[in-house]
Parts: sequence; structure tokens; C-alpha cells
Amino acid sequence: MAKRIVGTTPKADGFRMPAEFEAQEQVWMIWPERSDNWRDGAKPAQKSFANVAKAISRFTKMNVLVSQAQYANCREQLPDDIRVIEMSNNDAWVRDCGPTFIINDKGEIRANDWDFNAWGGLVDGLYFPWDQDELIARKVTEIEGIDTYKTKGFVLEGGSFHVDGQGTVMTTEMCLLSEGRNPHMSKTEIEQMLCDHLNCEKVLWIKDGIDPDETNGHVDDVACFVAPGEVACIYTDDTNSPFYAEAQAAYKTLTELTDAKGRALKVHKLCCPKNAITIKGYFAIDTVEGTLPREDGDICITSYMNFLITNGGVIVPQYGDENDALALTQVQEMFPDKEIVGVDTLEIVYGGGNIHCVTQQQPKK
Repeated sequence: MAKRIVGTTPKADGFRMPAEFEAQEQVWMIWPERSDNWRDGAKPAQKSFANVAKAISRFTKMNVLVSQAQYANCREQLPDDIRVIEMSNNDAWVRDCGPTFIINDKGEIRANDWDFNAWGGLVDGLYFPWDQDELIARKVTEIEGIDTYKTKGFVLEGGSFHVDGQGTVMTTEMCLLSEGRNPHMSKTEIEQMLCDHLNCEKVLWIKDGIDPDETNGHVDDVACFVAPGEVACIYTDDTNSPFYAEAQAAYKTLTELTDAKGRALKVHKLCCPKNAITIKGYFAIDTVEGTLPREDGDICITSYMNFLITNGGVIVPQYGDENDALALTQVQEMFPDKEIVGVDTLEIVYGGGNIHCVTQQQPKK
């Protein structure tokens, strides 16, 4: 039995969002199929999603949500140890439309069900409608028997913040202060919502992300917590990189900040790909009114930062770039006790995201 909790907040009830590097029970994904977003009828993307799911399943129980139309195909492409569940959806970004799980020190788990409006609603959202995505969080928690807090009137996506599990949340001004999210709220009011629902004491603000068009600059392409008092941040000295200015600024910001415990952050550098990846004109992508078009020459957001930490492993994007191996080495240095697994995610990048964007971890109680 899963119910809505009203009249209180996770923080008031003693629940917190644990860091991604803490123990996980399982991970959730949604199977891609939109032909107006994923090229060639989403078939190349489905292979990439399957490879990501298989990589995660080596370390953590995997669940994949899929539409009725794609159930048989999805079930056939995934091994038996990955659970496949039929669930209506608008697209495959469970990080952003799915539940954000929270735990307490009594072995209990609950979740936040944020309002979702496809990254900007009618202001600059990516598709319409998003009604089925808006229901994903509640359906997942119903299946798991987990009670939820519904943030009615407050829009937030899971890829727009990271937490250290010890009172600190990190985000970007570009996203959370964007016109299409919560224009009725001040920065102070948004901070309060984050702290109340994630059980945090301090918000670390990075000015800009590297993805202004798709997500309005989600932080999970730029930086994340890798341990208490430690963060990773994208970094490049290459002035020709499309992400040079934002990477330099984010790194400088983080080196000057302290966390909720008063610790000066140790900032690990993570390289950017050497070469830009772009949408190709020959990609077969349906044109549909109300969906952000993908056009020849559009720069894709290729960040090695969009990895998933999951129990004994870290699943890292690979692009066929000359910096792929360096990225794996740098991530290994951040996580000396974990196995680093690279997965080719070019097809996911072509659709506007990456490994972290298409996954949502559920922590152990």
C-alpha cells in the first residue's frame, strides 16, 4: 500500500536523499521508442539502452519500464535477470520524471514525486504532452509500496541536482532559475524546497550547465559528489571545446566552496571529449510539431560526467573519442575500490542525454 504524505516534509520526518555512492537496492530505466527523438525508429538507441542495463545489472538489480507496444521487443533484448515492466510513458528519461528516493535511519524508504513538465513546459519544453511521464514516479512507487511526497506546483528533475547525503545539494542557476520551471518562486524559496525535500542544509550553486537547449543546464553533465567532501568536475584547457567556458567557470566555483560540514571541497578534474559530436543530416528522425527538432550539425552534449555510480561499479559513457581511455582512468582514480565500466552511448547522446539521464537509483533502506 503506497500513500501520499501531506502536511509535512521529508526533512521534518527525518528522511534524507542518500548520495549516489551509498548502497543501492535497484536501478530503474525506461525503454526508448520515440521516432521523433531517437533516430532510425529508436533501434540503435535501444541497443545502447540494453548495453547500459546489462552493465548496471552486474552490480545492482535492474528494472526496465516499457510501453505495451515495445514490451515483447524489450523483453527479448534483455536477459532474464533484468525485470521488464509494462508502463505507459512519453519518453525514456527516468532520472527526470521518476521518483527521487529518500531514506531514514530506521530502515524506511519514501520518495519525492516532483512535478514534471518536459524541461520547461509551454515556455521551452522539449515535447508535448508529458502526461504519462508525470505519472511515472507514482506508478513506480505504487509497484514498490513506497509512500510519496508530491511537490504540487514545484517542478524539478532528478538530473538537475546532486547530493552528498550529508546535508549538501549541488545544482545550477541556469536550470533551477529558468523561466520554464518555477518562475513564481525566488531563489531563496527554491533553496528551501530543496533543503526540505532532500534534507539538506546548504545549496552549492554553479552558474551554468553545458546544455542550455535540452535541459537548461542540468548539473549531472558538469559535476557530482564522489565521496564526502569530494566532487568531480568537467575540465578542459582546450579553448576550442564547446564546453570550455562553462567547464572553467564550474571548476573555479567549486574550488572556492565548502560543503554543509564546512569542508573545503576536493575537486577532481574529469576531461572532456577531444572532438565535438554532432547530429548528422542523414539521421532518420521524424518531424513532429511540438517536439524539439534535431538538425544537421547540432552539437551533442558529450560529457563523461554523466556516469552512474552503482554499488561496486561506475558506468561511464564512451564516444569513440581519443579521450575515452583517459576518462576511464580519471574516474578510476576517483573510485579506487570500484570497477569502472565504459559503455558506448553515442546513440543516447544523439537523443539528448546519457547514462545518468536514463537511470534512477533506488537506495537500500
